[in-house]
Amino acid sequence: MAAEALALLAEERVDHRFKGLPPDAMGRTVAELAAERRNLFTDGFATPVLALSAERLEHNLRLMETYAERHGLAFAPHGKTSMAPQLFQRQIEHGAWGITLAVPHQVWVAREFGIQRVFLANELVDAAALRRLAAELASDPAFRFVCYVDSVRGVELMDAALKGAARPVDVVVELAAGEGARTGVRTEAECAAVADAVAAAPTLRLVGVAGYEGEVPQATPERVHAWLRRLVALAVDFDKAGRFADTDEIVVSAGGSAWFDAVADVFGEIPDLSLPVLKLLRSGAYVSHDDGHYRKLTPFNRVPEEGALEPAFRLWAQVVSRPSAEQAFLNAGKRDAAYDLDLPFAQVVRRDGVERAAAGIEVTGLSDQHAWLRTAPEADLEVGDWVGLGLSHPCTSFDKWPLIPVAEADGTVVDYIRTFF
Repeated sequence: MAAEALALLAEERVDHRFKGLPPDAMGRTVAELAAERRNLFTDGFATPVLALSAERLEHNLRLMETYAERHGLAFAPHGKTSMAPQLFQRQIEHGAWGITLAVPHQVWVAREFGIQRVFLANELVDAAALRRLAAELASDPAFRFVCYVDSVRGVELMDAALKGAARPVDVVVELAAGEGARTGVRTEAECAAVADAVAAAPTLRLVGVAGYEGEVPQATPERVHAWLRRLVALAVDFDKAGRFADTDEIVVSAGGSAWFDAVADVFGEIPDLSLPVLKLLRSGAYVSHDDGHYRKLTPFNRVPEEGALEPAFRLWAQVVSRPSAEQAFLNAGKRDAAYDLDLPFAQVVRRDGVERAAAGIEVTGLSDQHAWLRTAPEADLEVGDWVGLGLSHPCTSFDKWPLIPVAEADGTVVDYIRTFF
């Protein structure tokens, strides 16, 4: 089913929904366009256009595969970063246990493309979504689904919606990262109360504990390690109390894209429990990485001998106005570029087929369809030049581009990634 669904993506017709593509590509299938191996710079692509580096994407996939293997971790990358089934499939091919998601809609997308293991890193109390989930579980015995619970009330709502379900829904108690953090149970005593509620609900099965260390207040290595040890201790205490009697493995899960080195450290300390432990890492932003937020925070900066992720996105925009020596404007703005954390970074300028560093050029703001540039005296910039921008926060890059060209270093476009947000 997965292969068939992915094949259908390649048969989709290029039309007005997909920006940046060559105007003369309209009406071709995505597969036909990919087979033409057009050049991003010389074969009709229109600015703005977002491109994903073929080489860097493959590098990042391989690096995290080997990292997880080296540290004895199962890996369920957070798919809400890309919502791209082709990338889900490549992550599975590179050893991923399954895919992490955040909301029910994303689960249905993953299921449509044959994903057999889903970790929902969120609470799920919507009755309609739970009924559909129950139907998915009943129709496919191989489908594995796990989600958070963090309140007795939430457990009650789940149980009421799932009455009569053929299979129980697997849940993990979410431990909050601290007071004032996002979701999750604040104290160990409250965690036990939620676990008791799960035990009393025949539609649910407790399989582990989980959380997100990226929400630790005023995060430092010491604080993050301390919280992760609380999470492991909670799993140990639950196991001693016999709370995992109905499962065949214990799930202990954490891991965003900023502190997965700490997760590897602490999960490596998990003692032998009564059942095998699935040490599940969920980092997702690695697949494209970025030139801002995660590049500054990546654990590989702290442990360089592990390797280094490479930013794989570049947004190409064109200078459309040069009103003064100190100012210029590009034809890409908030509709095109991630801007929720850091502004884009001017990296290179292309003119007449020649690419050079974007010296003296700074992005100072974004309007809906314009990037504001401040230009220093050394900036050599003219109307018509293409400017390559590095982006921060891949989560809000993928969601703006429903079809993304995958380009090799020389500009040859070898594939197109379809996203579903």
